Amino acid sequence: MNKKTYSIEIAGTILSAEFNDLADQANGSVTVRMGNTAVLATAVMSKKSKDSDFFPLTVDYEEKFYAAGQILGSQFTRREGKPSDEAILSGRIIDRTIRPLFNQNIRHEIQVVIMVLSIDQYDPDVLGVIAASLALGTSDIPWNGPASAVRIGVLSNKKNVVENSADNESEKVETILINPDYISRNGGSLITDMICCGKDGKINMIEIGAGEISNLDVMNILEKGSEELEKIQEFQKKIIAEIGKKKKEIEIPEASNEVKSKIVEIFNEIILPKFEATIFFGPGKKDIDTLKDEWMKTISDFFEKKENQEINTKNWKHEADNYYENRVNDLIHTEAVNNDRRPDGRSMDAVRPLFAQAGGISPIIHGSGIFYRGGTHVLSALTLGGPKDAQTLDGIEVKGNKHFLHHYNFPPFSGGETGRMGGLNRRMVGHGYLAEKALLAVIPQKEVFPYTIRIVSESMASNGSTSMASVCASSLALMDAGVPISAPVAGIASGLMMIGEGTDLKYKVLTDIQGPEDHHGDMDFKVAGTRKGITAVQMDVKVDGIPLNILKEAFEKAETARLHILDVIEKEIEKPRAEISANAPRIITFKINTDTIGLVIGSGGKTIKEIKEKTGAEITIEDDGTVYVTGKNGSAEKAKAVIESILTSASERQNSQNQRRFPR
Repeated sequence: MNKKTYSIEIAGTILSAEFNDLADQANGSVTVRMGNTAVLATAVMSKKSKDSDFFPLTVDYEEKFYAAGQILGSQFTRREGKPSDEAILSGRIIDRTIRPLFNQNIRHEIQVVIMVLSIDQYDPDVLGVIAASLALGTSDIPWNGPASAVRIGVLSNKKNVVENSADNESEKVETILINPDYISRNGGSLITDMICCGKDGKINMIEIGAGEISNLDVMNILEKGSEELEKIQEFQKKIIAEIGKKKKEIEIPEASNEVKSKIVEIFNEIILPKFEATIFFGPGKKDIDTLKDEWMKTISDFFEKKENQEINTKNWKHEADNYYENRVNDLIHTEAVNNDRRPDGRSMDAVRPLFAQAGGISPIIHGSGIFYRGGTHVLSALTLGGPKDAQTLDGIEVKGNKHFLHHYNFPPFSGGETGRMGGLNRRMVGHGYLAEKALLAVIPQKEVFPYTIRIVSESMASNGSTSMASVCASSLALMDAGVPISAPVAGIASGLMMIGEGTDLKYKVLTDIQGPEDHHGDMDFKVAGTRKGITAVQMDVKVDGIPLNILKEAFEKAETARLHILDVIEKEIEKPRAEISANAPRIITFKINTDTIGLVIGSGGKTIKEIKEKTGAEITIEDDGTVYVTGKNGSAEKAKAVIESILTSASERQNSQNQRRFPR
């Protein structure tokens, strides 16, 4: 085996990249290691272009059971099946980082595969980003990288993470962790877990889960992250300069000049008179799409006439589609940046009309919330269950029981389209997890509220950030269900329009983006939190990256919008209801001595099974003697009484034996 290894020290830990001939049929490949965690990334580009109207990039993140040194899977199938949620989320992080750095006009299929070869103390997601970047950067595939990734963790032993701040009320924190391991992350001591990716001083992907931290804290963490990114960037650039292949020159299919000029002529004559009025005075996405349909029909009618066959080429449809999209893009950017003008007439900082409703769907549902933000409508339904309803996790990364679950669905009708119902895609998993992460900071501990909580957010109408609307609707559902959350959470999506570069850069941050601004904007910036602080952040971009000063402004505007939304939520329901739904099960919690657990369970589980059958309650006993009895219609009380009776009888028998053995 031919191989060459490069290494760099990051916060006292060695990060290494090994290039060898193990996967030498790929355009580029690399194995990246940190500690005993290792990932292999490969990048391959098809030899021929695909007849497609979009850039065909695929990112696959593959978890292998052998990476954990275990034989996992079900009892009957010991092969890897569908990817876990963790694998999907890791794949999305990599995709969102590398995708903006490609020429979107490429029509050759490009596939990046990340295989987890070994997993120990470090999460492979950050390594996956770096490995994908190096595989692409050293390959002959055209790509505007490299891009780097780092995880920043902040311990909860202080209130603030600002160092050398002018804010005298801030406390200095000495424990900012760079690429913290699983022990640090899963010990419950982190108030912030952030992944940031980027290049050349700019950030192009953010994922944050936090415990109500301030804007100031987030910016300081991002600045620290940006410093670490640049170290890894320099490491990658040296490798690429030394062993990187010459990039292939890909011919981007273009229509003839005659076709292009005809497209412009027809557009200016027929569509342009309606263009600005449609985009800036219509309700939004539907009118823009309707005008586009008219445009494509007009151009099709022209090119399909017999007398125009001489200038007709197979690229006219793609050219016409691109031309329309580019004109919309330019108009929305120019009007926002130069004239403070948005498609629906709002100011840059305005939030669309809001509506909040807690409950009112059905008494069968334990809790529900409906939230409108303009044309985005979400219904969240909540169900309460006992400890045994928790989800069991048994993957290579995460093991244990999950007591709070948020799931997100996006049926086709919510976008005014037809399509296949059912199933799950990466977008649904990602949006569901983002909302779950945003809410997790306010969910009560199991010791306080021992229920398993499942929320399902249904996107009913979509016109900009249904994920953040899901956060709002879920907060309403939690309070309607009587879940004692510490505070309601709200979320908002901001956008960005930029023109120019460097010193000529002009931009505007847009609060509460809707469809056209999301589709044509340069950034999708989602921030969720309480009145106290931020609980989750997710950022995607369509450009190389965003400078920190623009992100600071975006955080400030998002906070103002978030507080406005919280006003509306709290006006509908100020705090959690005093009692949970009558239809929800009741859980009684009490403790027994650990040496009496066997008495309650009985030989082979016979006793506890009889109690369940007799009372209809569900019983869970933990190793420390904590007993959870779950049931409806008084069954929990009956089961508790039976258990206490068994223990009392056993105690009396023991006392009687002691008296006979040791008479006074």
